[in-house]
Amino acid sequence: MKQIDFHLDFISPYAYLAFAKLPEALAGIDCHVRYKPVLFAALLKHHGQLGPAEIAAKRDWTYRQVQWLAHEHGVALDLPAAHPFNPLALLRLALATVPAGDPGREACTAIFDHVWRGGLDATDPARIAALTQALAPVRDPAGGEVKVELGQNTDSAIRQGIFGVPAFVVDGRQFWGFDSLPMLRAWLDGDSWFDSGVWEAPARIAVGAARRKA
Repeated sequence: MKQIDFHLDFISPYAYLAFAKLPEALAGIDCHVRYKPVLFAALLKHHGQLGPAEIAAKRDWTYRQVQWLAHEHGVALDLPAAHPFNPLALLRLALATVPAGDPGREACTAIFDHVWRGGLDATDPARIAALTQALAPVRDPAGGEVKVELGQNTDSAIRQGIFGVPAFVVDGRQFWGFDSLPMLRAWLDGDSWFDSGVWEAPARIAVGAARRKA
């Protein structure tokens, strides 16, 4: 049985789309998915990147594109009232729904829906309180243990070279983005393309020019 680690942050509409379509993408595959909440902002900071919503023109395009992708793939999606937002409470809540380790798909579904269904404020205290009550966490989402766990998940992702969400790791290979689902499926199906050397080739390409950092 293959094990797939799905690194996600509920702030990401692409993670939401990938989460929604993952069962279809993995249909017929003998595998186990571990859902790994990570703090996307920490990944961006580590790699010196801005998020899509932090670049004005890209922000508009991102929201248009994710709504188109949702339409094209038959996924219900409503942009939240404010985005980006601080997802820490939601990430910690997901981890708090289990005694230790990885949250289940049901809890992640509830949290993704909280953000990406209905067009409401994802950080509204009353809504988060209601969500917390519905999920009945077995640990305190604001407790130190949960906070440490989220940090460990994020640090582990950084050590593995993960730079964004959604990211899937299987057999030591990283597949990034909603649009990588067909590629992930091809790997799991044993597509011979992966034996051609193309996967390893990018590491041998020289850097021809580099921009100076400000």
